[in-house]
Amino acid sequence: MASLKQSSSYWQLLPYVRPQSRTIAKALTCTLVFTAFWPLLAWLMGQIAGYIGRGDVEAIAQIAGVAAIIFLIRGTVQYGQDTLMAKAALSIALDLRKQVYTHLHRLNVGYFETAKTGDLSYRLTEDIDKIGEVINKLFHQFIPCILQLIVVLGYMLYLNWKLTLATLIIAPLMALLIGWFGEKLLTFTRQSQSRISNLSALLTEVFSGIRLVQAFAAEDYEISRFSLEAEHNRQAKFLAERIKALQFVVVGFLEAMSVVFLFFLGGWQISQGQLTGTGFISYVTAVALLIDPISLTTSNYSDFKQGEASCDRIFELFAIQPNVIEKPDAIALPHVKGKVEYRHVSFTYPTLSQNSHNHRQDSAPNQPVLVDFNLLVEPGQMVALVGASGAGKSTIVSLLPRFYDRQQGQIMIDDIDIQNVTLPSLRRQIGIVPQEVTLFSGNIAQNIAFGQTDYDIEQVKSAAKIANAHDFISQFPEGYQTIVGERGVNLSGGQRQRIAIARAVLLNPRILILDEATSSLDSESETLIQQALERLMRGRTVFIIAHRLATVRRSDRILVVEHGTITESGTHTELLALGGRYAYFYSQQFSS
Repeated sequence: MASLKQSSSYWQLLPYVRPQSRTIAKALTCTLVFTAFWPLLAWLMGQIAGYIGRGDVEAIAQIAGVAAIIFLIRGTVQYGQDTLMAKAALSIALDLRKQVYTHLHRLNVGYFETAKTGDLSYRLTEDIDKIGEVINKLFHQFIPCILQLIVVLGYMLYLNWKLTLATLIIAPLMALLIGWFGEKLLTFTRQSQSRISNLSALLTEVFSGIRLVQAFAAEDYEISRFSLEAEHNRQAKFLAERIKALQFVVVGFLEAMSVVFLFFLGGWQISQGQLTGTGFISYVTAVALLIDPISLTTSNYSDFKQGEASCDRIFELFAIQPNVIEKPDAIALPHVKGKVEYRHVSFTYPTLSQNSHNHRQDSAPNQPVLVDFNLLVEPGQMVALVGASGAGKSTIVSLLPRFYDRQQGQIMIDDIDIQNVTLPSLRRQIGIVPQEVTLFSGNIAQNIAFGQTDYDIEQVKSAAKIANAHDFISQFPEGYQTIVGERGVNLSGGQRQRIAIARAVLLNPRILILDEATSSLDSESETLIQQALERLMRGRTVFIIAHRLATVRRSDRILVVEHGTITESGTHTELLALGGRYAYFYSQQFSS
């Protein structure tokens, strides 16, 4: 119990325990009733042994009847204790899981560029389940066992305090050993959980890119990586299990020696006339009632140490704070016309985790991406951003929906600083059609109406028609109810792209961001998507990021971005006549 008080992580669970306090109180009431019968059972065993010695069948029958009633009452309150505590523990785990999931959604995009998806999944599932199990055992087993030890030890002191004190000589040594084993187990458990998180992250990474693995015939390479990580996990888990096994052997040996010593002292007291046979049987019964709670307490202490590692990992997530935060007095952004202005904006990406394998294309760590950047886009204008990889194009459009926050300057929409508005009201007026389309498990209609729990299927169909998606959707036997599969695996790249466009159409934003929306598509799909995009862009303020310059020629303005600065600005014809970087890029792509 001392460990619980010293662990800050366990104390941080109190806000999640308090809402279940009434349920826990009812369970503990059942526990108290359940525990109160233990001394009575020990006393009955001594009495029945005496009646057996005298052959008093009637008295034996009466005691047996009393014992049956006691066991019936104990069973009833034990059922209440078990079910109430299971209910409380599961509710606490559910609340904690929802809070962690909600907290993760509030973190900015940059965090997920460095976090391992498999590790987050493990924390949300296995680690929280472990915490729930520990809470259940704390109230379902540990506290009842402690109460049973107290009550039974009190009864033993009442029967024979000399014998009890002599028997408990070995107790401090057992307590020290259990504490030492617990600390060792905590260390090895943390290592094991770190290894299993790495293994989970590896599986997520490999199964997401299984096509690439097979395309490069890299199966043996990935199997060797998996085998090595699995072996590290096995070694870490084995160390923890070995400590647990050694603990049970050592503690079990000490318990056995205590029993042997008890019989020696009890026999000696009987020989001296200081103890009766009936009293000794009652006393031995009480000692037997201690064996189970001592064993469970030892086991639970080990579980608490393992749960402490899970608790630490969960509250590590709560310690991570979002970089993009709404102001307390933020207002809802009204329906906008679509004027966008960047005023003296400077931005540098936060330092990346050293363990991260993700690298942003727009910058090296700690290097400024935008310095005193200025841009004015009028409502309904179509602006294209072109330039080499890492020039800052994606950063410019990522700052608009506040995926990141600029360090200096202002970004205005209809002359309203986006720092002063709520994030949902801002992002609902900005539609994004990305290069890599993300589809979620579910059907096509749900993916088009993503984020809407109550949608009109006719509006979904109308959006699909504008996006040139209705025809291919209608060819599926289940139409809009067709399951897309994990990450949209049942659809082609062009089909996924058109669903993304339909999603943006249904959102009906005033500002639209097209991030390489037609790259890596065959000519037929690109034509259909270009037609859909032209309908989508009509009357909206549009930002286009594209390496393929054929997609930007009809833009109202083309901006050449280099090192976070606009070096050229004009129409397609004007920039070709200028003979600068845009003309060079264009000649490289269309030299044939």
